[in-house]
Order: sequence, then C-alpha cells, then structure tokens
Amino acid sequence: MAREMRRNGPDREESDLVEKLVSINRVAKVVKGGRRFGFAALVVVGDGKGRVGHGSGKAREVPEAIRKATEQAKRTMMRVPLREGRTLHHDIKGRFGAGKVVLRAAPAGTGIIAGGPMRAIFESIGIHDVVAKSTGTSNPHNMVKATFDALSQIQSPRDVASRRGKKVADIVGRRAQGAAEVKE
Repeated sequence: MAREMRRNGPDREESDLVEKLVSINRVAKVVKGGRRFGFAALVVVGDGKGRVGHGSGKAREVPEAIRKATEQAKRTMMRVPLREGRTLHHDIKGRFGAGKVVLRAAPAGTGIIAGGPMRAIFESIGIHDVVAKSTGTSNPHNMVKATFDALSQIQSPRDVASRRGKKVADIVGRRAQGAAEVKE
C-alpha cells in the first residue's frame, strides 16, 4: 500500500507539468557505409508555479530524444521565487558561453516580451509579465542555459532579509525611502 501511494504521488504531481519543446536538431554521424542520422532535442519543463528545469536528449528517433530530454529536465528542476506569482523580484543578467540575457521585472499587463527559447521558459515557470533581451548567440542551448543562470541568481526579499537578520519591510522599504530622499 505505501509503495503504491509513493508511486501514485509523483505521477500525479508530474501530470500537471508543462513541457515545451524548444528545439529539435538532426545530427549526422558519418560511418563507413554513409551517414547515420539521429536527433537532438532541447526541452523545458515547468509547473507554472515557479519550478522549472531544462534537459537535452539524443536518439535515433525523435520521440525517444524528446522523452530523454524531458526526463533530464524533470531531474534538474529548480525553484524560482516570483513576485506576486507573475513577475521577477528584480532585474538580472545571465551568461553562458557566448549567450547573454537580461531579464527585467515588468508591471502587470506587460506580458512576456521575450523571444524563442526564453519565452518557453517563462511560460513554463508561470511568469506573466517580463521583459527579456538576448545578446550574443542565438544558439538555443546557450540561450536556455544563460536564462537559467540568471534565474538561479534571483533572490526574494524574504531570503535577503533572513540572511541579513532584518525584516522584509526594512529591505523593501529602503527603496521607497531612498526615492523619497532623492526627491527632497
């Protein structure tokens, strides 16, 4: 009984995951008799509530490559703190290889202003308002990894406050006090 409950628990949890195929690439291996074709897939998986992961898989058939990539993405899921469940807490830059991304928090109603692979990531996380810019490479693998680098650096005010031994109001309130002092 306990084993069945454990088995049913993760399956039920995984069923509400959003899987997005970012890219599929045909790769060739040259052998004595000619070329052997395979496929490489890049997949992003998220729960729409702040958890997201990415994975890549290679196989001779497309569905098998997608399955492998999806399994890897589920294993590498991480939690991203969201403000009001719709945007980022602060602006952030990420980098991987030649891929550079800038992610900016946006007011309600802005939507997802991002291209290609980054849009898939934000949709699967559950972010509704964000402005993102990619510079450098347009390689989907590097763009995804640069975006994950940026997302891993995001800190919620609660985390910062607990690390500094202060209250959340002190951390968030400083911005408002600093702006008021500048106006005077």
